[in-house]
Parts: sequence; structure tokens; C-alpha cells
Amino acid sequence: MTRYLISFDDGAMTFPEEELPEVAKASHEVVRQAQEAGVWVFGGGLERQRANIVATDGTVTNGPYPETKAVLGGFSIIDVPSREDALEWAAKIAAACRCAQEVREIMPDRSSDRR
Repeated sequence: MTRYLISFDDGAMTFPEEELPEVAKASHEVVRQAQEAGVWVFGGGLERQRANIVATDGTVTNGPYPETKAVLGGFSIIDVPSREDALEWAAKIAAACRCAQEVREIMPDRSSDRR
């Protein structure tokens, strides 16, 4: 199985605020389905866009930088057999959240291979 990051940009959810309970219900239903299917790993929305950048020397600065065009709004991590499966789950999430989703493959965790 392969893990995939399914995410959306902050601000991509552009429905009227009064529809938020309906969107939340639909989103939680997709999560429940993914859990029941055994593919859900973890996910969530970001509380706020305040970020800190920690450099390789340990220096901490505020971010994200102003030139950043897209900022992560929320994400899901699923573990499925194929990219096609990931795209199917992303379609379900997109419909529930009412916004487009990006799908990226996560590199395998090789630490478990060393046991």
C-alpha cells in the first residue's frame, strides 16, 4: 500500500458560511467511510495560517513568506493500493468539502524495512 497526501489550499472553500454545517457533515461522512474502508491514516484542517520557519541552523522566523501563492488549508493522509484509488478518495473529499483537492504520493517509510 502507498500513502497519499490529499490537500486543499486555504481559501479554496468558497461556499456561504450558513452551509458550513452541511459541508462539515459531508466531510465527516467521507472520513468515516475511509476509516471503515481501512484507508484513513490521519487528517485535519489548519486552525490558522500562522507559521514559523526553522532554518537548518535553528534560527526561527515568521512565515509563510508573503510571496507564497498557495497556503495549505487542510489535508488527509490515506493508505491505498494505487494512485487511482487515491484519486477516487480525493474526488469524494472534493465533493464533500466543495473544493478541489491536490493528490501527492508520500515517500515510503524505509525505517520499518530495517527491522
